[in-house]
Amino acid sequence: MDFYDVIYKRRSIYKYKGDKVNKESLDRMINAAMMSPSWKNRSSYKLILIDDNKLKDSISEEILNKDDKASKAIKDAPMVVVIVACPEKSGEVAGKEYYLVDAAIAMEHFILAATAESYSTCWIGAFDEDNIRSILNVPSDYRVVAMTPLGIGEDEKEYSEKKDIKEYVFTNQWQILYSDNK
Repeated sequence: MDFYDVIYKRRSIYKYKGDKVNKESLDRMINAAMMSPSWKNRSSYKLILIDDNKLKDSISEEILNKDDKASKAIKDAPMVVVIVACPEKSGEVAGKEYYLVDAAIAMEHFILAATAESYSTCWIGAFDEDNIRSILNVPSDYRVVAMTPLGIGEDEKEYSEKKDIKEYVFTNQWQILYSDNK
């Protein structure tokens, strides 16, 4: 699948079929995450792959945006991928902690690779971190950054309305619209 097709096709999906994730596809997704850039190439993150139903049920109880869609997706997907990162193994410059950036880039690589492999995902970042850390036995020096259900989506979502470039892209300075510079 062409790179731009992958970006266009990626959606947040909440309903999953029960089919297991293919090992070869999963290995390619993991490899994509591991190839992501990180601050000074320190790769402060780790991935935790969860296919145990009891663990998924426990994790689903800790989702904070309880409209039940995300929580149900965690329960129903054949796998959940959690990314954790260690602030001490990354860096900080001017108050910006790069472990969050490192983990976000790796997770996005994973999610785009999943899309290329015809799997669905949904980035989830609102959860009780301490309880997730406890459920998964994550060391205290690591932060739980994000998670995603992973599986074959049951539904196809339409593409969201394209953002207006005039509201998001400037040239050289704030409010000098990119679209005005031809």
